[in-house]
Amino acid sequence: MIEINNLTKSFGKNLIWKDVSFQIEDGETLAVIGKSGCGKSVLLKHLNALLYPDSGEVVIDGQCVFDLNYSELRLMRQRFGILFQGGALFDSINTFENIAFPLRYFTNKTEGEIKKDVEEALEMVNLKEAGSKATSELSGGMRKRVGLARAIILKPDYLLYDEPTSGLDPQTSEEINELIVNMADSFDLTSIVITHDMHSVLSIAEKVAFLDSQKLSWFGSIDEMKKSEHPPLVEFTTASEYKIKA
Repeated sequence: MIEINNLTKSFGKNLIWKDVSFQIEDGETLAVIGKSGCGKSVLLKHLNALLYPDSGEVVIDGQCVFDLNYSELRLMRQRFGILFQGGALFDSINTFENIAFPLRYFTNKTEGEIKKDVEEALEMVNLKEAGSKATSELSGGMRKRVGLARAIILKPDYLLYDEPTSGLDPQTSEEINELIVNMADSFDLTSIVITHDMHSVLSIAEKVAFLDSQKLSWFGSIDEMKKSEHPPLVEFTTASEYKIKA
């Protein structure tokens, strides 16, 4: 379980949000929504201590991640997989080597074991024959799927998604949504998804955290969100192309 307790973050005089608190249960998929600039990605980077707060804590299995030393932090971060918004692939190496990179860096697996793991990951994201492709040959949707294969290659406990359907056409977005659900089910992952896409929220999430006005404005289940009369949340969700209906 991830506990977020009384987090406050600012950059200089610019307050991002204050006193953010909620819990993410093991195996749960949480969508974090809100307007651009509300601090969604900033919050995501606190979960594995890529950023540190002004105050507050992130507790994973009873341990505050901000209290860990370098060695402990390095081990903790291996429990997280991250799908970055643009895929964040290395253009100097091919698809296979992009996915293999964490295995080479963090494990002592043999070349045979690495080959088997990468091939299995490629098959899971429906890119079985793409290992030899240069990253320049990949479409936007394929780059996201390769990034997802790399994110799961160490079999993490937590998977962080930063705008996974951003810039994709509706059909490809739906394929990514299906993969998010499949990954959560196949690996019993706890997933945290930053998104503006309300269709994705309805397709993948069990819980929703809504950031607004420099705070956690609303938190609850999908069913509770559909029935909510919280004005900022209603305004945000109904502004989407997809209307939220109870």
